[in-house]
Amino acid sequence: MLAAELSNSHYSTMAKSTFRNNKASSCFSDVFLYLGGALFAFLLVWSLWSYAGPDISGTSEPKVTDSNLKVGSNSKTCVKEDPAVNLLYDPPDTTFYDHPELRYSIEQPVKDWDQKRNQWLRHHPSFAPGARDRVVMVTGSQSTPCKNPIGDHFLLRFFKNKVDYCRIHGYDIFYNNVLLHPKMHTFWAKLPMVRAAMLAHPEAEWIWWVDSDAMFTDMEYKLPLRRYDYKNHNLVVHGWPKLIYEEKSWTALNAGVFLIRNCQWSMDFIDKWAKMGPMSPEYERWGQIQSSLFKDKLFPESDDQSALIYLLYEDKSLMKKIYLEGGYYFEGYWLEIVPTYDNITERYTGIEREDKKLRRRHAEKVSEQYGAFRDVHLKEAGNGKGSWRRPFITHFTGCQPCNGDHNKMYEGDSCWKGMVRALNFADNQVLRKYGFVHPDLLDSKTVQETPFDYPDDGPW
Repeated sequence: MLAAELSNSHYSTMAKSTFRNNKASSCFSDVFLYLGGALFAFLLVWSLWSYAGPDISGTSEPKVTDSNLKVGSNSKTCVKEDPAVNLLYDPPDTTFYDHPELRYSIEQPVKDWDQKRNQWLRHHPSFAPGARDRVVMVTGSQSTPCKNPIGDHFLLRFFKNKVDYCRIHGYDIFYNNVLLHPKMHTFWAKLPMVRAAMLAHPEAEWIWWVDSDAMFTDMEYKLPLRRYDYKNHNLVVHGWPKLIYEEKSWTALNAGVFLIRNCQWSMDFIDKWAKMGPMSPEYERWGQIQSSLFKDKLFPESDDQSALIYLLYEDKSLMKKIYLEGGYYFEGYWLEIVPTYDNITERYTGIEREDKKLRRRHAEKVSEQYGAFRDVHLKEAGNGKGSWRRPFITHFTGCQPCNGDHNKMYEGDSCWKGMVRALNFADNQVLRKYGFVHPDLLDSKTVQETPFDYPDDGPW
């Protein structure tokens, strides 16, 4: 447009006086001076940005964002978002990754981890905002196909459930299906995985282990991380002090789901915990010690859950750093939870009929806001056993979907039917954002489209 205007001015001055020509020349000079100054300022800003910003001299193209794009003509309607982490920027500054002695193996202790992690965050400043609340979920399964014909299908759906939850709440997830230490097998395999994840994710404050047979059945509930910051707890596990110190029970806690802070204390604690596992030359003796202390223990080998309970029993000061979560279903026993799904669905449907904003269609990305809206109606729901609140995590302990075995106290196919009901109960909470639901929790393949004012409209 500027070129066209200058061109028209040139042709019109052909018939004007010399005075007008001189005046035009002066205008041209002013324009060129202005453009030259603007170009110089642009080059100065660009050079400073290039010095401070990511190196884009390689083959990768710079990341393009729309944070400055306007929604409308009014500048007040600009999209304003927190700056995203810079995934293209890894400076040449030396960090712990550059030290040849670094090993990811659980057999190699890590020292000064807090300082090393803080140094990494200083060199990667875009990751520093929000680091306190950053979570990486870790889960996994065996590397070979399941013996149970439907086992791999179940594991896939359990994994999908975790991916859905992480996507909704902005968490990263790492799924592993190989042994990171050849001797740390079965339930002990989680410790090398968690330890390696701490090193691989210095940007994350928490590593969250979730067993392959545990699933999220309240997709709106978000980890109450401030609850564990209050007294600087570093390990969160579902359990009860009375069962540890008075009854000395093997089921005093469940180590299938735990949240551990990415810090030096956790590194040291995992080292201590792992020394009771099969990598230890005293593995057999630890099994004998656990069996003698916990009379309800069902097998003689040392296991990670008994080892954790033993550590707490022998050193009560660990309670200063380990939080035994009993206030909600951080993980819950499936046998007492699955029969409650119908009643919970009915109660939640009733809440939505009363509150129109909960029926409003919305993007999946803003689901946490609607969880907050719903909390107002759940004050009397309770939490845990006997509650009509959605259980946060349903854990199928005693069921083994991959090999097809299950605890003899469970009848027939109760494990598999319970898993189908739980998976569809959780999936309905996800599918609602996409406009569909399973009308029957035992029928995984059938869905129905939800009407506009669902569930207020229609015979539900």
